[in-house]
Amino acid sequence: MAVQCAAKSEVAPQDRFDYFWNLRGEWVEEPNVRRGGESGVQRVLGSNGQLLYTKRQTGHIYRSWRYPFGRPTVLRELDALTGMHLLGVRVPEIVFCGAQRDPVHKWRALLVTKALDGFEELQHWYAGGGRERCGEAVHDRVLQDLAENLARMHKARWQHSCIYIKHVFVRVTGEGEAAKVEVALIDLEKCRQRLTADRAAAHDMKQLRRHSSFSPTDWRKLVYFYETAFGSAIKGL
Repeated sequence: MAVQCAAKSEVAPQDRFDYFWNLRGEWVEEPNVRRGGESGVQRVLGSNGQLLYTKRQTGHIYRSWRYPFGRPTVLRELDALTGMHLLGVRVPEIVFCGAQRDPVHKWRALLVTKALDGFEELQHWYAGGGRERCGEAVHDRVLQDLAENLARMHKARWQHSCIYIKHVFVRVTGEGEAAKVEVALIDLEKCRQRLTADRAAAHDMKQLRRHSSFSPTDWRKLVYFYETAFGSAIKGL
């Protein structure tokens, strides 16, 4: 059994896996079969009424040269989330992560994170008139904060590997020059470190371009902010 707990809790350490495993709520990502097992995400309420997201997996593993026999994918995501926090990249806060084998020798695994209070998908923010409401100066800061978070991640050789626009969240508080802009990244399940920062950067930025609807002008701004933060140009952008 492998268990990591990343936050204080009223639940005894030896009971935490079962406690979170038995919490039930609304499915925000229905269980799907992949990687030889099932994986889904539920929105639940913790013991203190806090909104949490629970990624629940059974037999859902990945293999690598370090783990040729397989390792629960939530543990890879835990590694990535921990790394992002150390870098100052805005990602969900870990509440609990654990993995154990069930009686038939399949991995059961959990990753529980706090909700990103006040954040919404960037596409939803656009659709809800956020850009028009906040103005172009604030929108430029949204692009800049996204670029700077991505650059910090890539400079440490981390590659998100699934950087679709639906995985970019934004929160804007205040108005005008006093507005505070924060961008966060979610779903780091496939995140891994590459041999070089350039490889991580090229992969993710090309993927984001394909899986977003930024206008040519907005994309040029994003690339400008990104390359300024990264410190060099990225081939092929």
